[in-house]
Amino acid sequence: MATAPTDPRHVVVIGAGPGLGAGIARRFGREGFAVTLVARTASTLSPLAADLRAAGVSVSTVTADAGDPTAFRAALETVGSPGVVVYNVGLVVGDDLLTADAEHLQHALTVDVVGAAVAAQVFTPAMRSAGAGTLLVTGGGPALHPDPEHASLTLGKAALRNAVAVLHEQLAGDGVHVASVTVVGVITPGTVLDPDRLADAYWELHAQPRGEWAVDTVVDGR
Repeated sequence: MATAPTDPRHVVVIGAGPGLGAGIARRFGREGFAVTLVARTASTLSPLAADLRAAGVSVSTVTADAGDPTAFRAALETVGSPGVVVYNVGLVVGDDLLTADAEHLQHALTVDVVGAAVAAQVFTPAMRSAGAGTLLVTGGGPALHPDPEHASLTLGKAALRNAVAVLHEQLAGDGVHVASVTVVGVITPGTVLDPDRLADAYWELHAQPRGEWAVDTVVDGR
């Protein structure tokens, strides 16, 4: 089946909430992008969509749960062919590798890693056909500094970091930039890890010239 042409001025923000997701949406909206917001619940999407529309941004919304890969894929397939996709999803809970049950660990890995792979499978074929596109993900400090008190997040972010490296290698030759922003610390307004400040890192990765593509930007707020 032929893929639809990409829209280089359309960004999809998966995991759009009031923090970093909102900052990323605002940053690309200021650059004139149409924005599609994706989150698990409409109640999360509505206030952010209203704020963006008030600022003159063209916004659409989609509800989808990365923890349910089949339904997640079906929802993403309704979005069209954006030129930029941001996977800003992670299950941040305190847990212990020695006591967490298998179902919990499986769910966490589905949210943290499998959802990103599904997004890549849905959106990058059109990018490859166009010879251009950007897929960005939100990494986390536990990938670099394993945290026994956040075991599933440590596993997930480490796996996600490697998935980005694999996808970067696979897709760069076709004009698709895959990269991550690794956030070390707690995202807090007014700090180094302010959502709007972090959003600049996503924009800068997207705007990098093809010969200078980075695979990761680390922002350390410790």
